[in-house]
Amino acid sequence: MADNGLFVYGIVPSDVEPTSDAEGVGDPPAEVTVVRRGDLAALVSEVGLGEPLGRPADLTAYQELLDGTAAVAPVLPVRFGTVVTGPDAVADLLDAHHDRFAEALDEYEGRLQYTLHGRFDEQALIRAVLADNPAAAELAGQVRGRPEQASREQRIRLGEIISQAVELRRETENRELVDALAGTSVANAVRPPSSELDSVHVAFLVDGDREDEFVDAAEEFARQRIGLMRLRLLGPLAPYDFVSAHQLAG
Repeated sequence: MADNGLFVYGIVPSDVEPTSDAEGVGDPPAEVTVVRRGDLAALVSEVGLGEPLGRPADLTAYQELLDGTAAVAPVLPVRFGTVVTGPDAVADLLDAHHDRFAEALDEYEGRLQYTLHGRFDEQALIRAVLADNPAAAELAGQVRGRPEQASREQRIRLGEIISQAVELRRETENRELVDALAGTSVANAVRPPSSELDSVHVAFLVDGDREDEFVDAAEEFARQRIGLMRLRLLGPLAPYDFVSAHQLAG
């Protein structure tokens, strides 16, 4: 294995077995195996040390393996792209962080991540900003029907007002989302916006026996905002946003 290493996906209890059809990263997809050390184990697959990683298919394989594992057992995702030299290096890592990994696996037993990601409807948002802000409404009136160059200053000021209003609205919506789902989740992590029209982006850690309650609460939040934003509920997922302290350096 001089030219190969092991791609590490996640830390699991030692009794976890990958399914026979589990596929790892690489082209063709590699077989997923387990390196065990006492009561801990790591999901791994062989990868060429010079092989480029990061293709969409690699990210999909990484996520599908971890999300599928999380549905049946606790798993601590390891940062994508972590490659070690071989089984001995994996065993050393498991030994070095045994107590921390074991404690985290107990903490995430029976828990899953859901992520709610929303985007504002641009026109609906602008209408709401103009309705709430007389200065913005006045500027909008001044630029309406005028050439862009002739109304450049007013357009810049209007854009700044709208941008600030979007940031404030996003903060409010994220806060209201967290409040609305706090009763059906055990933890949350607000993610930074991925675009200027992001409305909410929050990950939640949910007990498996409360998934239905959580989904119902998320759907009610979405119903109250029909027309203003479009929302996607992603999950169940591995607890990516809640185990960063346990991730291994790449």
